[in-house]
Amino acid sequence: MEDLSVVMRERIQKAEALEQEGVTLYPNGYEVPHHIKDLVEASQGRSAQELEAAQSVSYTIAGRIIAIRSFGKSIFMHLVDADGKLQLYLQQNHLGKELYALAKKLDIGDIVRVSGPLFLTRTEELTLAVKGLVLLNKNLRPLPEKYHGLKDVEVRYRQRYVDLIVNEDVRETFRKRARIVQTIREFLSVRGFLEVETPMMQAVPGGATAKPFKTHHNALDMDLYLRIAPELYLKRLLVGGFERVFELNRNFRNEGISTQHNPEFTMVEFYQAYATYQDLMTLTEELFVAVAEAVNGGSLQVEYQGQVIDLTPPWKRYSLMDAVVELGRVPRSSLEDPKEIVQVAKSLGVPVERFEGHGKLLTKIFDEVVEPQLTQPTFISHYPLEVSPLSRKNDADPTVTDRFELFMVGREMANAFSELNDPRDQRERFSAQLEARRAGDEEAHYMDDDYLRALEYGMPPAAGEGIGIDRMVMLFTDSPSIRDVILFPHLRPEKKI
Repeated sequence: MEDLSVVMRERIQKAEALEQEGVTLYPNGYEVPHHIKDLVEASQGRSAQELEAAQSVSYTIAGRIIAIRSFGKSIFMHLVDADGKLQLYLQQNHLGKELYALAKKLDIGDIVRVSGPLFLTRTEELTLAVKGLVLLNKNLRPLPEKYHGLKDVEVRYRQRYVDLIVNEDVRETFRKRARIVQTIREFLSVRGFLEVETPMMQAVPGGATAKPFKTHHNALDMDLYLRIAPELYLKRLLVGGFERVFELNRNFRNEGISTQHNPEFTMVEFYQAYATYQDLMTLTEELFVAVAEAVNGGSLQVEYQGQVIDLTPPWKRYSLMDAVVELGRVPRSSLEDPKEIVQVAKSLGVPVERFEGHGKLLTKIFDEVVEPQLTQPTFISHYPLEVSPLSRKNDADPTVTDRFELFMVGREMANAFSELNDPRDQRERFSAQLEARRAGDEEAHYMDDDYLRALEYGMPPAAGEGIGIDRMVMLFTDSPSIRDVILFPHLRPEKKI
């Protein structure tokens, strides 16, 4: 591509020349009554003769010029707005000398307002015969060469505004994301869940095992943490008498960045009194089906990176131990023995920390040998107590909890459990987490005395769940990286040239 600084200098000079001619480069106050989709709908099923007979009907649209072809006394352009693309036909006889002279000075990337009737070309392309033209925004920085030239992935993420201009499929990804979020809200609302908002800055981070971001409030002279999960506040609302609540918002975790992780991400968390984790399995299946019907053309077959994912319920279910034995092909006897499981972990290349007990090692072995295999929707339940500080103990086996995680395409999609509502047990678990933190586990849960006080007032038996919205959007948009579904993902600092 031609030196960008040279092209920009030329455009700036052109802009200055237009101003000297009395053209306002950045006007405001012009109404735009139509969108391109309105014109497409208005012309649907109409012949060239019918459109020709309706030349008295004028439409006014606005958008960005993405292509220009000049033919002496006529110009063809393509214009895009939020909803589509349309061809424009500009001719001096229609516009007059002054506006046609302006049209000849327009560049790809300029934003214009045009008006006129519709017609069909000889190739039957719907076209607007431009009879009115206003420049709304003069572009100073050229779009990538040949319009679809933005291929560098990092540049696409860093300059998302350009990515959205030049890639219609990217715009469609974020339209679909909006429909997914709307569907989730409607799904929960019609089932009696109340949408609420809880603090994003917390004095005590909790609700998940993760390393938080830390900040300081000057007026209160106290440290605060960006929340890693809204869980403990949502459960306080169950104590307060709300029986079904949900929140759809951001969480922040000071962890690594990868194709599956962004330090700032979106989740929906919901809690239901008088329900169990098994009830939420059914609810989760229903939720994914509702989303598929809304954004996947009604089909429960979703294609993701060359694999067909079947969302038809019921989904497969394993306990974590059974999954490691049956799918990971690790002998049960080796997993049940505290000494042998350490050797199993080391043989698989799983790092073993001194503060990690049997339950954490079993979970890490699962992550290594089973999780990548879980392509089709699969519930994994009965997580060890050690890695589930907020989950209710299983009545039949108190070493595990009434908890499940949902996996698809080899990654976790959701986490849920029957809630621990015994304040005495919860205090003991927090104390154990505190000891793990002192031993070096930076992701161990913090002690939250106010939450314990809330439990002492009494929380009804309940179940709760968190679903990662970004990963759900990845699934339904066939996106390989979480950065593809976050408008402005976090990146390393831009290198200065």
